[in-house]
Amino acid sequence: MFEASLTVAGTVCDAADRLIAGECARAFVPIAGLHHARRDGAAGFCAVNDCGIVIEYLKKQHHLTRIAYVDIDAHHGDGVFYAFEEDAAVIFVDFHEDGRYLYPGTGAATETGRGAAKGRKLNIPLPPEADDVLFTRLWPAAEHFLKSFDIEFCILQAGADSIGGDPITHLNLSPRTHAAVARALSSLPCQRLLVLRGGGYNRHNLAQAWNDVVQALSA
Repeated sequence: MFEASLTVAGTVCDAADRLIAGECARAFVPIAGLHHARRDGAAGFCAVNDCGIVIEYLKKQHHLTRIAYVDIDAHHGDGVFYAFEEDAAVIFVDFHEDGRYLYPGTGAATETGRGAAKGRKLNIPLPPEADDVLFTRLWPAAEHFLKSFDIEFCILQAGADSIGGDPITHLNLSPRTHAAVARALSSLPCQRLLVLRGGGYNRHNLAQAWNDVVQALSA
């Protein structure tokens, strides 16, 4: 498991290098998005947090100071949020099922960052059965929030377990939402978008969502 996790993290960092070098404007890593692991241990099916690792890599190796992390997985990206809760370099937006109904039980709307990062984190908990209509109503404010910062690099964790029919979650989004978010983030001025797979436990949903995301990235 450790060696496999290193392969995931290394692949994500390699994709980041290629984006920084201008080899491509968008990249998709279908083995990544393990957003629950903490700095000091595994959690929630995640042994190593490649999302957090690539953020640290972008900061230390490429000296970026404004990195956007967007997460639409049904589960709150707690391993990323709390690792960078006080880090002003990380602009955080997370749509997830309300923690009162789903693991890990975090991500309240009142959690907006601490210290120098206060106001740079946006948690949007969704009620069970939330659908595309609700997401579409909430997304413009999140997009405006992102555009208020001069983002240098954007990461999307596109977990498909927020799609209706997933066996362990309770949201009712469709793959259209995942594709729409990928398109919206592709249009950010920074022109560097790294998409990570994230969770999903319904194989039909996985195939449909990530095919639609890749199609959106290729448009």
